Amino acid sequence: MRRDRWSVGTVTGVPSLPRQLGKVVRRAGDDIAGLVRSAGRFVEEQRLSSPNERRSLDEIQDDLDALVGLDSVKEQVTTLIAFLRIQQQRRTEGLGEVPMSHHLVFLGNPGTGKTTVARLLAEMYGAIGLIDQGHVVEVDRAGLVGQFVGQTAMKTNRAIRKAIGGVLFIDEAYALTPPGPQSLDFGREAIETLIKRMEDDRERFVVIVAGYPDLMRSFLASNPGLGSRFSRVIEFGDYDDGELVDIFGTFASRADYELDDGVEAVLRDVFGRARRHSRFGNGRFARTLFEQSVNRQAVRLSSVTDGDLDRDALLRLTADDVRSAAEFVLAG
Repeated sequence: MRRDRWSVGTVTGVPSLPRQLGKVVRRAGDDIAGLVRSAGRFVEEQRLSSPNERRSLDEIQDDLDALVGLDSVKEQVTTLIAFLRIQQQRRTEGLGEVPMSHHLVFLGNPGTGKTTVARLLAEMYGAIGLIDQGHVVEVDRAGLVGQFVGQTAMKTNRAIRKAIGGVLFIDEAYALTPPGPQSLDFGREAIETLIKRMEDDRERFVVIVAGYPDLMRSFLASNPGLGSRFSRVIEFGDYDDGELVDIFGTFASRADYELDDGVEAVLRDVFGRARRHSRFGNGRFARTLFEQSVNRQAVRLSSVTDGDLDRDALLRLTADDVRSAAEFVLAG
């Protein structure tokens, strides 16, 4: 079995690592806390400076194209990558470039594919050489904001340091500006730290902020310098019922399940009712429904003796499985 490149005890591509770490230890002396911080920074720097195995741009584009729905999002991402590649070629030829920030805003309800697209876009950025690594660091308010004075800038800078060479993806970014007296909240300090690093290190990492459309617009207006740091806004619409049926089918196919006759009609009815539910979550709802349908199948088959269970029975999800799962999910 192949060991992960960054598993404990193995750091490939850094032949002098033990000697260099020894220097870090000697410099720290008896300061254990300082030693931990210094060693952590050192290993992180080595990780970011070592080349990752990368997929080709065509392979990543195939994954993007294979996503259900999201036609407008796919078109905008493809256009963005084409623009960036042409600007790179113009620079190579000594021609002028159109200055543009690479930071993005993703607007959309939960479960509309924002995180998935962010991961693919980060890979694309890495594949074309816009950023060194192409990895994604996913954070929310808790990953950026501290509880005491001085903690927030430290936490935000730590998250950014991890994202150097890649993408910092901030989900529900509007949580950094909660309602109420701003003097009692450290979210504003996180935003100010972020704005400065987005400008100072704009060639070293990319920020993507995401969340509900209305709340995100308020977030971008919360600081005079924030909105101007983002070059594009990409909107993720809700999936229609047919797309949710396809997403459910994709989960089933990947897990080696087959849908019985009548399942599609039940799914369309369930998704139509779920839209009126306060906890409807688009693709996340489809995934939860699939997982609960599998549970219902397991309960149904548990009463069958082993000798009577054949491959076909193990493969099939029935309309009753899905209907029972939907009642459970919607009731929760």
